[in-house]
Amino acid sequence: MTLTNSLESRLGYQLRRASAVMMADLSRELADLDLRPAEVTTLLVIAENPDCSQTEVGQALAIKRANMVPIISRLMERGLVDRRRLDGRSHALSLTDEGRKMADDAVARIDRHECRFTELLGATDSDALFRCLPVIRAVRDADAEV
Repeated sequence: MTLTNSLESRLGYQLRRASAVMMADLSRELADLDLRPAEVTTLLVIAENPDCSQTEVGQALAIKRANMVPIISRLMERGLVDRRRLDGRSHALSLTDEGRKMADDAVARIDRHECRFTELLGATDSDALFRCLPVIRAVRDADAEV
């Protein structure tokens, strides 16, 4: 017997299922780096923004302050991120040489991961998706401002 699933016609359901497939693929691609996706994205934001603060990274990635603490701590324990006092309250984050190598490796792996899905969709559909998804994300940003 084949079950029916009326959720198949729901945008949110389709987005969630597609996200789960992509995250599983990304996790496989990054598995031997021993970094979680949130740690990789944090590493990459710091790589692009040397001397940024932990708060700024959290805001850029929509990660709560309490969740940023263990992410930064683990990256520092692994010798990938350095922290130096910026002022009385905040610290500047930057990558170590090892962190830079790890970030470069992660970007190459993410590129391979992304390529699999953009090739699957084709250029036209990938471009359409890139135009549409930020519209959905903007709703959250607008709600957060209220």
